[in-house]
Amino acid sequence: MTARHKSEPKKPLHKIFTAVPPRYDRVNHIITLGLDSLWRRKTARVCLSAKPVKMLDLCCGTGDLAINIAGLADYALEITGIDYSLPMLEIANRKAERSTSREKISFIHADVADLPFPDGYFDGIGISFAFRNLTYKNPLTPRYLAEILRVLGPNGLFIIVESSQPRSRLIRKLFRFYLRWFVFPLGYLVSGNRPAYRYLTESAARFYTAEELSKLLVKAGFREVSFQRLFFGATAIHVATRSGVRPSAGGLC
Repeated sequence: MTARHKSEPKKPLHKIFTAVPPRYDRVNHIITLGLDSLWRRKTARVCLSAKPVKMLDLCCGTGDLAINIAGLADYALEITGIDYSLPMLEIANRKAERSTSREKISFIHADVADLPFPDGYFDGIGISFAFRNLTYKNPLTPRYLAEILRVLGPNGLFIIVESSQPRSRLIRKLFRFYLRWFVFPLGYLVSGNRPAYRYLTESAARFYTAEELSKLLVKAGFREVSFQRLFFGATAIHVATRSGVRPSAGGLC
């Protein structure tokens, strides 16, 4: 991973995501009522919809999206997972070793601000519940999006599953109540990391709507952005193309 120059903005989330890995998966399963596994599996199917040969799992964390993609693929492909948290990658590698598709997956310690790949290297890029970390009040957002565009090949798909904002005002209030009074205290109790779950709950409560996120992607240079809301709109899957070709991911609107 390339060292950060002194003039570049600091990355305060690095400390958080280096500290939370030991109980990260357990907390995620509890606070999403186990739905995070279903959402990642659905996202993996969307990632495979265009039959990519080289796939990137961006900010891969503990590796669940990459492992799901490898397990569902019925053809030969190369999946690379990158993350800047070494503890996360250690867990990802242990999980991959237990999977039946280990030969398809490799994990790399790297930074999204300086991806170690040539232009247009990947046919598809996926990210699961980490796009918020790249774009919520983050001064490096333009650089991150430019790097993602750079390494995504012509007609390549960028697939995001991320928290969103329910359209119903009542459900949105209930969602934020749940984040504040259940997710934050439980995450803190199980993990022992107050700053991490304060950030995670605050960023989820205040993150973009599906429409706003679509506009952000278009402004960054992506085209034909579509999305599918999940769980009353509290989560959404977005698909954006590198070119003007419409994604062939059925069910997205």
